[in-house]
Formats: sequence, C-alpha cells, structure tokens
Amino acid sequence: MTTMWRVRLVCCTLSMLSLSCGGDIKAKTCSDVRQAYTAKGFSLVNVPHQEMSGEHLRVCPQGYTCCTSDMEEKLGQQSKLEFENLVEDTSQSLRTTLVSRHQQFDEFFLELLDNGEKSLNNMFTRTYGKLYMQNSELFQDLFTELKRYYTGGNVNLEEMLNDFWSRLLERMFQLLNSQYHFTDDYLECVSKYTDQLKPFGDVPRKLKAQVTRAFIAARTFVQGLMVGREVANRVAKVNVAPACIRALTKMLYCPYCRGLPGLKPCHNYCHNVMRGCLANQADLDPEWNLFIDAMLLVADRLEGPFNIEAIMEPIDVKISEAIMTMQDNSMTVSAKVFQGCGQPKPSGMGSSRSARGISDVFNARFRPYSPEERPTTAAGTSLDRLVLDIKKKLKQSKRFWSNLPDEICIKDKLTESDEEQCWNSHAKARYFPEVVKDGLTNQLNNPEVAVDITRPDTLIRQQIMTLRVMTNKLRNAYNGNDIFFQDSSKSAALCSKRYPVLSVVHYLEQGP
Repeated sequence: MTTMWRVRLVCCTLSMLSLSCGGDIKAKTCSDVRQAYTAKGFSLVNVPHQEMSGEHLRVCPQGYTCCTSDMEEKLGQQSKLEFENLVEDTSQSLRTTLVSRHQQFDEFFLELLDNGEKSLNNMFTRTYGKLYMQNSELFQDLFTELKRYYTGGNVNLEEMLNDFWSRLLERMFQLLNSQYHFTDDYLECVSKYTDQLKPFGDVPRKLKAQVTRAFIAARTFVQGLMVGREVANRVAKVNVAPACIRALTKMLYCPYCRGLPGLKPCHNYCHNVMRGCLANQADLDPEWNLFIDAMLLVADRLEGPFNIEAIMEPIDVKISEAIMTMQDNSMTVSAKVFQGCGQPKPSGMGSSRSARGISDVFNARFRPYSPEERPTTAAGTSLDRLVLDIKKKLKQSKRFWSNLPDEICIKDKLTESDEEQCWNSHAKARYFPEVVKDGLTNQLNNPEVAVDITRPDTLIRQQIMTLRVMTNKLRNAYNGNDIFFQDSSKSAALCSKRYPVLSVVHYLEQGP
C-alpha cells in the first residue's frame, strides 16, 4: 500500500511540474513582428503567429524566434538594399554639388568664350569694316582653338597663339604694304621676324602668358570637378560583401526575429558594422583630401592671377592695341623686313592710294564696350562668386569618406540614443566592445564584420589612382604648367557629342 501511494505521489508531482513548466515556456505572440514584416512589403504566408525554436537560423541568435529560414534570407536581402540606399542617400548632397558646380563652371567658361568672340566680332566690324570681315576667319580660328583646348582637345596653347600672331603679322604686312606683291615664301620669311621685330609691341608676350595660365587653370579645374563627380558616383555604389550582409542583417533585422521589431541598434555597434562594411571607402579618404586641397589651390588661382574672366572680357581691346601698335610702327617694321627678306616687287599702279586708305582705317581708334554694353556673363554671375561658392562646398567635403559611418549611424535616426535600451547584436542591452578605427587595415579586430584585409576593393583602388593622377594635374595647373591631355574626341563620341572632356575619366584611369 505504501508503495502504491508513493507511485501515485510521484506521478502527481510530475504532472504538476509538467503543467507548471508548460505555463512558463508558453510561446510569445509574433503579432508585432508580422505587422512590421508586412510593412516592409513582404508576404505573411508562412510567417509564424507565435515564437518557435530557432535552430534553423544562420545569422540571428538561435533562441526562440519569430523568423523562419525564408524570413531570415529575405531580411538579409533587405539589409543589403537598405545599406546601399543609405550610402547613396548620405552621399547624395556631395554628388549633387559636384554635378551642379561642374555644369555651372562649364557653362560659364563656354559662354565666356562665346561672349569674347561676339564682342571682338562686333567691335572689329564696327571699327574696321570690310577690312576685318575679309580677314575674320583668322580671329574665328583663334576662338575655335581656345574652345577646342578648353573642351579637352590636344592643343598646344603657346604654339597656337604664336601661330595666330604670325598669321596676323602676314595679313597686316600685306595690307600696309599693298603696293607690293608678296609670294608665300616671302610671307613665311616675314613671319620669322615676329619675335625679333616685336611688331605688336609687348601685347603678344603678355597675352600669351595670361591666356595660357588662365586656360590651363580653367580647364583643369572643370575636369577636376568632373573627376570628383565620377569618383563619388562610383564609390557610392558599394560592393557589399557576404560578411557585410550578415553583419547588417544581424544589426538591422535580428531584433525582428527576437520579437523586438522597433528596437534600434546601439550607436557604437552601428559604428563597428559600418566601419567594417565601408573600410575600403575610408581608404579613399587620404587621396580624396589631397585632391580637394589641390582643387582649392587652383580655385585660388582662378580668383587671382589666373582669372579667365579678367583675361577674356578685354581680349578684343588688347588685340586691337596690338594692331594699332603694328600700324604705328609699320614703316620701321617694313624697312627691317625688306632688309632681311629682300625688296619685294611692286604690284601695279594705284596701290599707294589704297595703302593710304587702309592706313586711315587703322588710324580709327578702337572703342571698347562699356560695362553696360558687354554681354551678360554666363550663369548670370561672376567667376569670383562661382569660385567662392565652390570653395565652401569643397572644404565641407574633406574627410567625407572616413566620416561616412558617422553620417549613417546618426542617433535617433538609425541608432538608439539610450545606450541601455538598444540592440547589441544579441539582446536589448548595452554594447561593450570598443569601436575600431576606420580603414581596411584596422578591421582585423572588428568584432562585427569579418573583413579580409588582404583583398582591397579593386574599384576603390582604381578611384584612388584616378584621384592621384588628377591631383598631379591640378598641382601643375596651380603652377601654370600644362600636362598633356589626350585628345579625347574619338572617345567623346561614345559619351558626349558636345564635350570631349567627358571622356577624360577613362583617360585618367589609364594613367598619363
């Protein structure tokens, strides 16, 4: 009897314990998770109503969970997509700035050239009449070559300007000595005296120095803006490694699986994940900062001695001054040419009267535009104002890529400001690991992302080299020196019918 009672007592006790345990481990509802999951656009088919055992999970903690394997996989894909969008959105302001400022400067410089050509054409037509119109192609060629240089053409500015003054000397020498007949060989001899006789005074030398420096600075600066834009666009398209996707999923969506869909990650936790996922982008930063410094140096030149606006607006006046100087010294110049090249043959009767008529035309003094008459400058603003604006924007972009994790992990936006009430990768609690430094080599001990520091991102390395080449060109432009730019007209046909300069990125990536 005693034995029977003992058996019943044990069975009763086990039954009570079983009921008690069943009450403690009753599965929690997944209603909040289901609501948050469907808000992301996912179907609720096969989404559990109550927590279940999580041995099937590969990324999130394997305790009781509201996630199936299919849910974990979809949340992983969502994590990747959201990370890509975060990087693009955070870099949007920088990329938009570079796009808009490149367009503004490009339009400004091109319109400045157009205005300079129109101004010269209008005033020379008014002052010299048919004499100018009969020789206008000489000046049109000058502006055509200046535009070709600016838009990326392989033009040697010094040689081009020397050729312009030589051709102008030949034309004027014939006009001022129209009583003689000159052969092509004789005119070639005349052009050789350009440097020796200085028929145009000091204008060619000064204008050549000013135009060369200003155009080198302007072209290189605009190409710098374009290269910066292209680099930023390419780097913002992140290559998300599998280890990064795992870390992002764990940070952004494993709270869903633990029944805490509204819980934000801890701030320092987010930093470690982002510094691991953006390690290669951070490695771009040193070269990016050098590039920005070089852009700022050239911007200073554009405001000062290399100001293309200050050179182009009065270029018609300067060329006219040179023409007047040639006319004033025509007798001396002619005598020395005749002495060096030989006495030319007379062209026929009545030439002296023609020569006097031409001389009277050249004696008409040139009246430059007043400020009100000059065409409106491009973009409705001045170069100084444009440069002041872009300098401010460029300075703000320094250290952009190393600061990218900070910009993404903003408290109260992506992360929780309360360090005790945040997701720490396992639970709702404080995050204790230290934040690693930025850059690839510092990710060896990253507790959240397994980064292979021996395999740098190829695209990022290419962009580093692109910036390095462009920075070298900018530094040379700052010193007034030109570097050979590939005549990119053929490749430009593929990317832009208007600007050969647009294919310079491809060239820069190939190296000089």
